Amino acid sequence: MQDLATAPIERGPAARKTGRRYSSDWLKADVVAGLTVAAVVIPKSLAYATVAGLPIQVGLYTAFLPMIIYALLGTSRPLSVSTTATLAILTASALGRAVPDGNLAALTTAVATLTTLVGVTLLLASVLRLGFVANFISDPVLTGFKAGIAIVIVVDQLPKLLGIHFDKGTFFHNVQEILINLPHLSLATLALGAATVCTLLVIEHLWPKAPAPLIAVAGGIASVALFGLSSHGVGLVGNIPTGLPRLTLPDRTLILELWPAAVGIALMSFTETVAAGRAFVRDDEPIPSANRELLATGVANIGGALLGAMPGGGGTSQTAVNRLAGARTQVAELITAAGTLCTMLVLAPFIAQMPHATLAAVVIVYSVGLIDPAEFRSILTIRRTEFVWAIAAMVGVVVLGTLQGIVIAIAVSLLALAHQVSDPTLHVIGRKPGTRIFRPASPEHPDDEQVAGLLILRPEGRIFFANAQRLAHKMMALVSAAAPRVVVLDLRAVFDLEYTALKMLTAAEKKSRAEGREVWLVGLTPNVMQLVRRSPLNDALRHGRMFARLEDAVAKFESIPRSTTPVSEEASLP
Repeated sequence: MQDLATAPIERGPAARKTGRRYSSDWLKADVVAGLTVAAVVIPKSLAYATVAGLPIQVGLYTAFLPMIIYALLGTSRPLSVSTTATLAILTASALGRAVPDGNLAALTTAVATLTTLVGVTLLLASVLRLGFVANFISDPVLTGFKAGIAIVIVVDQLPKLLGIHFDKGTFFHNVQEILINLPHLSLATLALGAATVCTLLVIEHLWPKAPAPLIAVAGGIASVALFGLSSHGVGLVGNIPTGLPRLTLPDRTLILELWPAAVGIALMSFTETVAAGRAFVRDDEPIPSANRELLATGVANIGGALLGAMPGGGGTSQTAVNRLAGARTQVAELITAAGTLCTMLVLAPFIAQMPHATLAAVVIVYSVGLIDPAEFRSILTIRRTEFVWAIAAMVGVVVLGTLQGIVIAIAVSLLALAHQVSDPTLHVIGRKPGTRIFRPASPEHPDDEQVAGLLILRPEGRIFFANAQRLAHKMMALVSAAAPRVVVLDLRAVFDLEYTALKMLTAAEKKSRAEGREVWLVGLTPNVMQLVRRSPLNDALRHGRMFARLEDAVAKFESIPRSTTPVSEEASLP
């Protein structure tokens, strides 16, 4: 394998992604994958533009320049970048506030401003190396958040599938209006939408590698031409501008209004991008760099904004198609972008004949995929508390709105983290009969023995001001119940001991000594040992009450006559 610096004939994104000479065999695989993904991405991007309340051609713009920019700067080989259902509904919420009357010119400027702000946010996060921030949304909360997004999208698209019209409002208002207007639905529109849904489901089930969205969209357009559906009340997309998009500049007067939404969208864009990139990485490929992904998606959004694109990021489903179709490098994404360009220049008149019901069916089918019942069941099976967090995130999106749902998702994740660190695990340690093996007491080992007069406790994690008092209460309850002569704290699983916790431990040792009980420490990590050495606790424990191994502490205790108080004059640690 040659390094790029010593191989001047290697050029382009493919060489940078592989770190070796680009093979002609890869080109064939990348071309096939790129065209396959184009057949999936283009119809979905058009559909997501309608979800965002934008002209349908904005979907094409979003699947063009951002893809090219990411291919040049990104670190994931298979990642396909355009937009997603989540980003579309978040964009719709933001633009609905900024342009409530839906004026086309104002929407064009607003979306350029929003996408630019998303890009700038991602760039700033890259400069500040905030790639770790994506980890602040836990998987259960993200599962609930996406399920909520899916429910909102389905309710938003149902009127188009049913051929009914009303002024949209909150989630519950929309549900009520759908029910009220059901008697006025268009049977032709419903039949076309249902046929599209069935087509998508059958193709996805029987031929998962086939470009189902393209086939469904082509079928919808053909149905309009063959059966004259437009004369039966089936709404069509209508005229789409042919050619390249015009340069669009952001409006500085909208910055303050759109900043909060842009930050939320940037967070979700980055979260989805990193998740998709890491999910499809192969063992022989480097893991995508979080901070470099921030840079690549940031520049991609800024570049796309100049052409009027909506906020974008890596999509899981299209990346899966890219990988399954055999993509080897980001050349595949360049091919997909070329397919989008061809659509803008040549195929736009055909897309104008696309029924709204067909697009709505595509959106609904792929949005429902965001709801993962198996994942909810898995969360519930493993940990009921985190299942509640997932439900809270889902309900928050549905009841309060998508942008507020991001805040709820982050807040729930942080509360979950706070709950976990505020209630550290504390094990009572027993000894396997007939051995020197010590392990946490559990129902699986009912015969483990406890040494009479000795209580061994093993806390886990970082002990600091937020959990020190809670841990102290747990320890005191166990000490009161066992009434031991010596309490051994096995600190091998404690990597840090903050000042408040150390002060609590010092007070507990002093109180125990006054009650005729001793506290011994075992297995201190170098960091914790240094802290103890610098504290008053060191003077109280240095005479034979700190040990490197638990076995040594137990052996020391067992060597002391039961009629005496265990006091040692020799230190067990240097």
